[in-house]
Amino acid sequence: MGNKVAIIAANGGMFDAYKVFNIATAAAASDAEVGIFFTFEGLNLIHRKAMRQLPMPAGTEHFADGFAKANVPPIPELVNMARELGVKIIACQMTMDVMGLKLEDLIEGTEVGGAASFIDFAKDANISLSF
Repeated sequence: MGNKVAIIAANGGMFDAYKVFNIATAAAASDAEVGIFFTFEGLNLIHRKAMRQLPMPAGTEHFADGFAKANVPPIPELVNMARELGVKIIACQMTMDVMGLKLEDLIEGTEVGGAASFIDFAKDANISLSF
């Protein structure tokens, strides 16, 4: 396999979701092996309910019209695209415990692991990103 991309998603806003899933889907569509480690507020990006109501930074509400005019898919659709492209989705076990989240709260196909399991994935990544 060619490139390997490791992404840490630690923030949970709308813009964070677009950054994470745009890069993940672009990399996966280019035949890269992609893994995303979701921790702290980043778990909102794969939470079945929260992903549908992600906040936009104050003063950026006008972007909603821009997203619609540019035919940018909504976050749930991007998440499904990532899953279909084989992006590995890993939820941080420690953060889930701290936040009282269960696997059923998260999207289908989510793996649960600790930081060590993500480090094992990321140790030979060509590209590592954090959002």
